[in-house]
Parts: sequence; structure tokens; C-alpha cells
Amino acid sequence: MNLASLIDDHPADRTAIVAGGDRISYGRLREEVAKTRGVLESLGLEPGDRVAILCGTNFRFVRAWFGILGAGMVAVPLNPQSPAREIQREFASANVRAVIAGPAGVSVLRDLDRAENPMLEHVLVPAGVEIDGAVDLDTLREDVIPAERVDRDDEDLAALLFTSGTAGDPKAAMLTHGNLAVNLRQVQSTGGRIARPDDVSLCVVPLFHVLGLNSILNLTLWTGATLVLVERFDPVSMFETVAEERVSVLVGPPTMWAAMSQVDLVPDDALSTVRLAVSGAAALPDRVVEDVMGRFGVRIFEGYGLTEASPSVTVSTEDETPVGSIGRPLPGIEVRVVDPDGGDVYVGDAGEILVRGPNVFLGYLGDDQATLGALDGDGWLHTGDVAVVDDDGYLYIVDRMKDLIIVSGFNVYPAEVERVLNAHPAVAESGVVGVAHPHSGEAVKAFVVAERGSVVEEDDLIEWCATELARYKCPTKIDVVDEIPRGLGGKIVRRKLGS
Repeated sequence: MNLASLIDDHPADRTAIVAGGDRISYGRLREEVAKTRGVLESLGLEPGDRVAILCGTNFRFVRAWFGILGAGMVAVPLNPQSPAREIQREFASANVRAVIAGPAGVSVLRDLDRAENPMLEHVLVPAGVEIDGAVDLDTLREDVIPAERVDRDDEDLAALLFTSGTAGDPKAAMLTHGNLAVNLRQVQSTGGRIARPDDVSLCVVPLFHVLGLNSILNLTLWTGATLVLVERFDPVSMFETVAEERVSVLVGPPTMWAAMSQVDLVPDDALSTVRLAVSGAAALPDRVVEDVMGRFGVRIFEGYGLTEASPSVTVSTEDETPVGSIGRPLPGIEVRVVDPDGGDVYVGDAGEILVRGPNVFLGYLGDDQATLGALDGDGWLHTGDVAVVDDDGYLYIVDRMKDLIIVSGFNVYPAEVERVLNAHPAVAESGVVGVAHPHSGEAVKAFVVAERGSVVEEDDLIEWCATELARYKCPTKIDVVDEIPRGLGGKIVRRKLGS
């Protein structure tokens, strides 16, 4: 199936998208997408060609995404705020032939050196934008003949999504129509049914990120619900939008939930319309769950996924799910927790998460070595994430393997130390890294952001950690900083700590 067909069977007059004061019905959405297919075909582009998207979280992105897929082409969603050099590298890596840009992507296109991207033939921009060699997409759309959707097989490539690159250069993960579609079905196979046709879901997550793209945009429209798109996050405005649109599903990274939990000038029933709250993309501090529950009466459920798994692997929405757990594996997904030798660990012991299922990607474009490092011969995806499992089958993320700190031969997972630091009343957030030490090989160093109005004492925090952690796990040095550097998904960028 062509993934773009997920918008086809819903009532034409039902609202699909709310964006920037505009309300777009499913009927209009299908018409706009058909025009996009027509524009792409009129330019001589063919199925399999790569078309980049440089748009914000808005309707321009939505119609570009479904238009590219529907034309049988491969979508390459990119961050429109990236520097030109990074965009040029990603264009070259993905062999991009065309790019659709919204206002958010115009400035980076102006700085692009087209000579370094000879494959790039077509630059499509909004009306009124002047860029050498660019074409006015809005004018093209006025007279174009809408094109029919192109049939695709499940194994056909649908998208190239660049990983965050926090441990090296970004790599393009190859996701098929089948990968993305089956993950939607896996999510919906949970007992609580995560999305319903009468839902109003809100998306403030960038749509070039797999959480926003498949877990929010595609899932919402597949079920025939309404999606409210918000381009820029502001916690106070979020509460206003939730009330105005009667939002029932709210999904976002921990940074969103942490910011919303700190807003003072909203009533305690400000989230009364929300029936499902989910956090993803990074570890969610227990304190944030407790703050939101205590203040607004809404339980935040935590899920786990990664780009290479399209992305969802685990989630649980039952009230009995323990706080701090990422839930249980979704139906149709196999999960193992293994030791360094590849053997299954005992309950309560830490090990790497392995994932297998039809949602797992094909590999990294043009990088056989990285693909072999991620996918073994039995089809298991080695995530690099460390977890433990309890007696009831609930998983708990411990940390990333590559972030492991080894102190005198003992393993220290930064996330474990961060959880203890974050529980201190004077600490808003923290980040932990390993630093060279002449005697122990490595030592633990922490960076903390103080709670508003609080004073942080280094010795006090070190002693606080010593009440919860073995001495070798405790920080030997703590710096107070203004912020913890994070990637777009909310994960700590440890290589930037202290820089």
C-alpha cells in the first residue's frame, strides 16, 4: 500500500488539520495533496526520486509529505533551521532532486551553494520569495492538473530520516511504506486504543522528527481525527490552545511537559479535556509525572522508540503502569534485553535493548558498515539503549551504551545519576558525563540547572547523591549552568556539556 492512502477514507467535511487559524477538511486535504502530486509530475520527477521538505510544523509540510509519498517518490524531511552546510551534506547524501520549502526554509536555501548539489534540479518556494533558480510553488499549484496516487509496495522506500547524530555524523535511515504503516497498526493494537476518530490531537513536535511525523501526524490522520499544528512552543499558549480546541490527545517530549508543569497562571483544570498524555523521544523525570498529575490530574504515560523502528517500540496506557516505566512491547514487536555476550539478562539486570519486527528499518543509506552495526544477521536491531525489565514485563530505560562511564572498572550510567540529582529540590535538570581521572580511569562530572529562586551547593548535592548511589557513581565535580544542551527530541547532547 501507499502510505499516503491513509487520508482517503474519511468524511470529506470532517476537519483534518487546524493550522494558523485555518481549518482544513479531509476533502480539501485530499485536493491539495493531489495538486502537489500534479506539480511534482509536471516537473518530470518520477517514482523513487528523492524530494526534500524544508517546512515548519504547518499545513505546507503536510501537503508536501502526502504529495511526495502519493507520487511514489521518497520524502526527505529536514530541519529548516539547520545551517546551509548541513543541508548541503544531507541533500548530497540522499541524492535529492527537488526540495519543497516553506517560509521557515527560505533563508537556508538562500545560503545554499547549488554547485555542491548538482543532483538538485528543482527548488519550490512560496509565492513572493526570490531565490535564483527557484520556482513559485503556489503559482504552479493554481493551474496544475491533479495527479492520481501511484501504487507502492510495502517494501518500497517511503522516507529518508536523518538520525540526530549526537554520536557522530547524521545518517539517513531508510523507512518503507510498510515500516511506517505497520507501526501505526502496532500502536493501535494496544488495548487502550491510543487514537480515536473523535479525538483532537495537538502537535508541537517538529514534523521532520519521526515522533511528530509518524506517531502524531500519520497516526492522527489514519484514524480520521483532527490534528492541531503549533509551529512554536510556548507553554502558556499551549494551555490556551488545549482549551480553545478541546484537545484530547497531547504528545510531546519531556521538555514540553516540564515547561508546562511550571506554568503558574493557569487553573488546575487547564488540561481537563485531555484523555491521553504521552511523553516520548527522551527519558521523562518521575518528578514531572508527579507534578502534572498532582496539579492537573493528568497521568503522563511514557513510550519508547527510535527512528530505526518507525519509531514506536513500547508504550503502556493502563493506570497500573509504574511511573518511570516505558511500558511493554507493542503487539507484533519482539524485544530482548541482552548482556554484552548476547545472552538474555535476568529480571532486574541491565542490558541492551534489541528489537525485531516489520517496523524495523532497511538500514542506513549508503553506509553498509553502520547498517551492519545496527542490524544483525537474525534481523535484530541493536538500539544501544540500556534497560531493565521487572517481574511484570515492564521496561525501564537505564541509559545509552555509548554514554557509559567506567569508574575503576565499574559501570556508571549517566541517566541513573541524573535521576538522583533531578530529585533534589534545588535542581531543575542535570546532565552527567565521564571525565578522565588519573587513578580511576574516569570520574563522574555533573552539570546542573538550579530551580528558580534556589541556591545550589556542590557539596550538598554530592552528599545527596551519596545517600542514593554507590560512591563510585557519585559526581566528584558539579558545575552550575544556565541550561542543559538538548537535541530536537529532547535528549541530552552530552558532547556539548561544558563546552
